[in-house]
Amino acid sequence: MKRVTIDGREIGPDRPPYVIAEMSANHNGSLDRALAIVAAAKSAGADAVKLQTYRADTITLDYDGPEFMVRGGLWDGSSLYELYQKAAMPWEWHEPLFKRAKELGITIFSSVFDFTAVDLLERVGAPAYKVASLEVCDIPLIQRIAATGKPMILSTGASQLGEIAEAVEAARAAGGEQLILLHCTSGYPTPASDSNLRTIPHLAQMFDVAVGLSDHTMGIAVPVAGVAAGACVLEKHVTLRRADGGVDSAFSLEPEELTAMVEGCRTAWEAMGHVHYGIEASEEKVREFRRSLYIVADVRAGEMLTGQHVRSIRPGLGLAPKYLSKVVGRRAGRDLKRGTPLRWDMLEPVD
Repeated sequence: MKRVTIDGREIGPDRPPYVIAEMSANHNGSLDRALAIVAAAKSAGADAVKLQTYRADTITLDYDGPEFMVRGGLWDGSSLYELYQKAAMPWEWHEPLFKRAKELGITIFSSVFDFTAVDLLERVGAPAYKVASLEVCDIPLIQRIAATGKPMILSTGASQLGEIAEAVEAARAAGGEQLILLHCTSGYPTPASDSNLRTIPHLAQMFDVAVGLSDHTMGIAVPVAGVAAGACVLEKHVTLRRADGGVDSAFSLEPEELTAMVEGCRTAWEAMGHVHYGIEASEEKVREFRRSLYIVADVRAGEMLTGQHVRSIRPGLGLAPKYLSKVVGRRAGRDLKRGTPLRWDMLEPVD
C-alpha cells in the first residue's frame, strides 16, 4: 500500500496514526477563538488542524423551498443557507490561521467546496485538500483538486461503493496519486453501532490506498477502535468547550479529550505490532516464574518418588511439567530436600 506524505509527515499503516483536529464551525464567528483552537490542537498532540472553506452562496442558495430546509437532528428548522452562513469561516481568516499554524509547527489545510476555495487555498499554500462526504459526487471538484498535484483526502459518508469508486477513478485520472480515503458515517452525532469499522480494511483492499476514519460519535472509544481496525488517519471535530455552543459543538471533543484520543490512538497503534510468537524483552523476567517440577517433601536417597514428593509449581527452575509421568516411580539418586528444583541427575539411572 502506498504511503502518502502531507507537509513532510508520512502517513500509512506502518506509521503512527495521523490525527486531524477538525475545527469546522467551532470558531463561532471569532478569529481569536479559531486561533485558540489551532493552539489547542497543537498542545493536544494532533498532527493537523483542518478548516472548511466555503461561503453560503458557494454551497447552497438563499431559498426557502422545503427541500432547502433541515428536518430533524441538531439543525432542525434551519434553512441550508442560514446554517452555512452561520458556520462559514470568513476567507480573510485563512492567512492569519495558516501563519499561526506555521509558527506553532502544526499542519493546516481545509475542506473545499468549489473552485474558488481551491484558488484561495493555493494562494495561502495549503499542503493538502479534503473532500467532504457530501461532495464525493462532485467529480469536477475532485478533478480540480487532483490537478494541484497535492495529497487529497476523500470522506466516504453517505456514499455507495460505486460512487466511491467513481471518485477514486476521477482523482487518479486527473493526477491525484496521493490519495487517502476516510471511512465515515455522516450522522451528527453517529451512534457507535453505525460505525461499521470493519469497512476500513475492506476499503484499503478495494482501492489500494491508505484508509482512515472520520468519526462523529461521542467520545474517543470509536477512534481508538478504528486504529485497531487499520485506520491510519483519525479525524475528529474539536472545540474549546461544548458549553460555548455552536453548530458542531454537541459532538466535538474538548482539548483534554483530544489529548486522550491522541494518546489512545497511538497506544493502540503500538499495541497492534506485528505477528510474533517469541519472547519479548518485557517477558524475560516473568518467564522465570513459569511452572516446573519441584521436590515438595523430603526424599531419602534410593526412595521412590511419588506424587507426594514431586509437583508442578512455580518458579521455573526445575524440569518441565511434561516430564512428571516420567519422574514419578523413579528413585532418588541422593537425599533431596523440600524446595529443590528437580533435575535428571538427581535420579538413579534407569537400568
